[in-house]
Amino acid sequence: MRTRTVNPDTVAPPVGGYSHAVRLELDGAALLFVSGQLPLDAQGRLVGEGDMARQTEQVFENLRAILAANGATFRDVVKIGSYLTDLSQLAAMREVRARYLPEEPPASTLVGVSGLVLPEALLEVEVVAAVATGSSRGGRR
Repeated sequence: MRTRTVNPDTVAPPVGGYSHAVRLELDGAALLFVSGQLPLDAQGRLVGEGDMARQTEQVFENLRAILAANGATFRDVVKIGSYLTDLSQLAAMREVRARYLPEEPPASTLVGVSGLVLPEALLEVEVVAAVATGSSRGGRR
């Protein structure tokens, strides 16, 4: 068993003491723990100020890029955690999220919070993915 950090250049570099993801290699599979993603573009600029749907799209595009850098897709996600600063906008977030997640969604946690590290961010989302390695590569199900 071994671990390695992953910080793809397709998303803004981490600010502070964390990595975008940690990959835990197991026999024939890997677990990918992806840090909470904020609605930042590849240059680290906030996207969609005040717009939950647009911010959610950016967060899920960042997640897609990190998953792709590890040979994974949203079909490999087994757990998702979402943190929203305004639960009255939950429907807008769920509408966008449904476009990214498979028909059979992963285990999920949703938490309402009073604020995030980036005050203008309306949400932050983290995921855990299980990725088959070698010739047995495939999505979950």
